[in-house]
Amino acid sequence: MTVQTTVQTTVRDDGPATTVRLRLDLAYEGTAFSGWAAQPGLRTVEGELATAVTTVLRAPAPVSLTVAGRTDAGVHARGQVVHVDVEPAALAALPGRSNRTPEEALLRRLGGLLDPDVVVHRVARAPEGFDARFSAQERRYLYRLADADALRDPLRRHDTVWWPRPLDAERMDEAARPLVGLRDFAAFCKRREGATTVRTLLEYRWVRLGDGVLAATVRADAFCHSMVRSLVGAAVAVGEGRRPTSWPAELQQRTQRAADVRVMPAHGLSLEAVTYPPDSELASRAETARARREPPPVGDAPA
Repeated sequence: MTVQTTVQTTVRDDGPATTVRLRLDLAYEGTAFSGWAAQPGLRTVEGELATAVTTVLRAPAPVSLTVAGRTDAGVHARGQVVHVDVEPAALAALPGRSNRTPEEALLRRLGGLLDPDVVVHRVARAPEGFDARFSAQERRYLYRLADADALRDPLRRHDTVWWPRPLDAERMDEAARPLVGLRDFAAFCKRREGATTVRTLLEYRWVRLGDGVLAATVRADAFCHSMVRSLVGAAVAVGEGRRPTSWPAELQQRTQRAADVRVMPAHGLSLEAVTYPPDSELASRAETARARREPPPVGDAPA
């Protein structure tokens, strides 16, 4: 299959220049990171990856990365996606005398520079119209919780929250399902100035795994800050029997953040996958995602 290359025009002092857009698929263990976003004096995934890409390409200025979903400090990712625009000449020079493609050469060199807690699995030229953030159709997260009845595996302590009390998975699942649909999730989000809290929650369910660990699968077109961990916190209150199964849906009707919802620990959360539409729909999807969303009229929200 022939893959088109995204060529972006930028303006420099010496005139216009084209860049090649690359898609990078990566995973990281978030324990030692202060989240995705670069912050002065702190170790972040963006900071580590941008430094590595800049070094490999010998770029005169730090490269800029666009990520599918920013993750908080301690949150992990198994299926993160970013894009980066690079100079064609710098990319073409990477293989040297080897028979590798430029993308293969970049992948190999990044593997030699990055620490073991962040791994780039794939580098590819992005299709026309691809934007790692705005072209995404959905993000899927997993939250792992070991309650008093679960097997507590010390080898999973960095990606599973140990909870001291027993939880009722069936009640938690019952409480989660009414939240699915186009909703304003202001009650579950840390509001950011000018940002909407309207999201389409595609799936929210709880199951108890074979080892007794409770696992939440949460899928949406996008998430606002702390939304997943707050949704989990509301379900935990139901699972403990402190709140009725109707409570999370009642909270969702609020237009301000609910102070009585616990934001659960970050290390139980991982970004599992980001999905995109067919190549022909990437640009239109990005345009739609950039448009400000409004909640449906009261009574018209999908079940």
